[in-house]
Amino acid sequence: MIDYELKGKIAIVTGGSDGLGRATAKKLAQEGANVIICARREKNLMDAAKSISEETSGSVIGIQADVTSKNDCSMLINETIHHFGSIDILVNNAGSSLSMGIEDLDDEQWYSDIELKVMAVVRMSRGVIPYMKTQGSGCIVNATTGAGKVPESSRLPTSVSRSAGLNLTKSLANEFAKDKIRVNAICIGKIKSAQWERRAGSGNIDDFYKELSNKVPMGIVGEEIDYANLVAFLSSKRSSYITGTAINLDGGLCPVV
Repeated sequence: MIDYELKGKIAIVTGGSDGLGRATAKKLAQEGANVIICARREKNLMDAAKSISEETSGSVIGIQADVTSKNDCSMLINETIHHFGSIDILVNNAGSSLSMGIEDLDDEQWYSDIELKVMAVVRMSRGVIPYMKTQGSGCIVNATTGAGKVPESSRLPTSVSRSAGLNLTKSLANEFAKDKIRVNAICIGKIKSAQWERRAGSGNIDDFYKELSNKVPMGIVGEEIDYANLVAFLSSKRSSYITGTAINLDGGLCPVV
């Protein structure tokens, strides 16, 4: 079993109440990290924090926050410092998938998408970096998708905001490498999550995933733990020489490395 040496580390996972964020929070807690999760829906968030704590015997705290709010981002970071005194890991996981043609999108939809997928990452990263610089180390992992590398037809505004996320990842990695702060991105493909379950609606989820797998070269849909394991690896000393990368986690789906 791999020891990621995360015991005692302090991690923030945005969008941590369900799906990939929850799986990540659970994995980090299992590895001994102290985890702060945030989400907008308070009851779901608190239920998730309690459940993960019980499942892992770890320290998991839920703090209600909307990362599209500048004030909420500041509050989340301040509360983390209040509880634990430092921040070692930031997982910018909160996101959504909006895929439409440009004629169907209004300005508010563009603003909303950019606030969630770009400005939230900017604010959270800007807030934690001073603490990471002071301690001389830190790790930021940004969730994005292959659409940021290879935009497809009618995948707006997601492909644009995800491309900006990749640029931001590389820019921050270059700027703060001297401070031993590593910044990487994970380009998520077809991975089982709450978002896909909502899309399936009342249909059979297994049939839905089977149909989805037909689009993946490996012929399977990924599991939440695949994402969580990669986040843990990128947050650990096992990846101490990796920064500024955007790793495809998609079973070979993205045609660009």
